[in-house]
Amino acid sequence: MDAKAWDERYAAHDLVWSVEPNRFVAEIIGPLTPGHAVDLAAGEGRNAIWMAERGWTVVATDYSAVAVDRMRSLAAERLGDAVERLTPLVADATQHAAGGPAAYDLALLSYLQLPPDEWRQALRAAVEAVRPGGRVVVVGHAGRNLAEGWGGPSDRSVLYDPDEVLDAVEGLPVSVEQSGIRERPVPTDEGERVALDTVVVLRRDG
Repeated sequence: MDAKAWDERYAAHDLVWSVEPNRFVAEIIGPLTPGHAVDLAAGEGRNAIWMAERGWTVVATDYSAVAVDRMRSLAAERLGDAVERLTPLVADATQHAAGGPAAYDLALLSYLQLPPDEWRQALRAAVEAVRPGGRVVVVGHAGRNLAEGWGGPSDRSVLYDPDEVLDAVEGLPVSVEQSGIRERPVPTDEGERVALDTVVVLRRDG
């Protein structure tokens, strides 16, 4: 989907995604000491706002201007006087992150589902954005979800299993802290279903 298609999708709904952070994002980032973070393809900002509530200074980008406007409004409601901790920007996750190289303690890629070449560009941009010792957190719909899980995109080319993420960062200055398939319960009208997500945490070397 291009930016215009995402603009239309966001404009057609009051809220496309949950206001709560992703469960794996909360599990991984919750125990960390707050610092500077960049949330690439942040959508309406559910993870970015949650991080800002916990003391992080966050730059949150999305290429949908409608999503970024909504993120700005939600942040004003949720963060109050702390709203300055969140900077929402319209930007493409496959390009160099705002702030320049090594500007952040953490980069988040949450459900950024792109074709392989674009995904690799976004992942490299995320690695470039964090300083040595910083982390890149990847959460996404797994390739295995197509046959074994529920929901998510039906196009295999935009899905990635953990080994595909690790293949994409081969040669980059990172170490793997965590890599695996995780189950995510999803409530539906027919009862609870289980989605399979890829969760990878990388630490920037150097």
